[in-house]
Amino acid sequence: MAAPKVMRLLATLSTLLFLYFVYQNYQPAPVTKENDFSPEEPMRDPNLDLTFEPEGPLWRADEYAPANPNAPRINATLLALVRNSEVYDMVSSMRDLERTWNSKFNYPWTFFNDEEFSEEFKRLTQAETKAECKYELIPKEHWETPSWINEELFQESATMLKEQDIQYANLKSYHQMCRWNSGLFYKHPALANTRYYWRVEPKVHFFCDVDYDVFRYMEDNNKTYGFTINLYDAPQSIPTLWPETLKFVAAHPEYIHENNAMSWLTDKARRPEHHIQANGYSTCHFWSNFEIADMDFWRSQPYEDYFNHLDRAGGFFYERWGDAPVHSIALGLFEDSSKVHWFRDIGYQHIPYFNCPNSPKCKGCVTGRFTDGESWLNKEDCRPNWFKYVGMD
Repeated sequence: MAAPKVMRLLATLSTLLFLYFVYQNYQPAPVTKENDFSPEEPMRDPNLDLTFEPEGPLWRADEYAPANPNAPRINATLLALVRNSEVYDMVSSMRDLERTWNSKFNYPWTFFNDEEFSEEFKRLTQAETKAECKYELIPKEHWETPSWINEELFQESATMLKEQDIQYANLKSYHQMCRWNSGLFYKHPALANTRYYWRVEPKVHFFCDVDYDVFRYMEDNNKTYGFTINLYDAPQSIPTLWPETLKFVAAHPEYIHENNAMSWLTDKARRPEHHIQANGYSTCHFWSNFEIADMDFWRSQPYEDYFNHLDRAGGFFYERWGDAPVHSIALGLFEDSSKVHWFRDIGYQHIPYFNCPNSPKCKGCVTGRFTDGESWLNKEDCRPNWFKYVGMD
């Protein structure tokens, strides 16, 4: 029996969309416009310009006392995946963020671990904040290697990745962490009634006083995701991530947002070797050790279907797909790019990279410095592409 006309039409549209994505990936690089950032020259860091708070009404630290039941806090949390052995590095991160922001707004902290937290961890972390602290155990079914992953193939793949100097490739726990951060953390029962989160890792630093409720800013301005640092990934760690993504979007063309960031995801002018090795993906991504985000996006049908597709493909274990490129590709394809915000006013460091604004509210970092490591690390900055294709909002 011939397929119904509507089914044939959908199949044709899916094929055309897939061919369009292939064309976007492999067409010649566009000619650089006069106002574009040149691939050969480093960008003048916009953090050198005077930085102000975001425009529009902002919620100040009035009535945010921790015990105030009528405080204007919304359903949001500071979130950390951390081990007991990292307690002192976690305390250092907390101390910075409490000093610069949370001591004024008293949002709760939610800590996750695949083992029970020690009493020492609880005591030392709670001592750093007046806000509530929650200590949660990750369910085994969320952390363990899924049944469809072949252990022998994983070990062989990990050995090959290690030979290519892919960091942490031989640590199964790192692969488990990337998978959990990509598509499982927001399913934890402790977050069932929480919408927004600010991810905080051990041993990071915050340099600038932030005097407004960032979660309220996200909600009031209909923002989905906030970042500070935007990098290139190691293409050897994700060679099939983009091809798998193309398979998915060919099957689900309806999920692509009309105001997407496809050009940012597929640019090949600045790092053509990355585009080649990652099979059409620029490898640009938001560095997700800092992210302020709306979990409704991760809980949406497009993202759920996308994560499940990737999960079954096995790349979280057979390669080293990280949550940063997975989150970034999903945002770049399925979300309105205007809903992604650069928190340029939040000074931040995760070794070896910085976001250091020019502001009297900041101290302890060098304005406009991207890295304090080797000079070659500067080429890992992918912000120029984001600013070129999307903007600086």
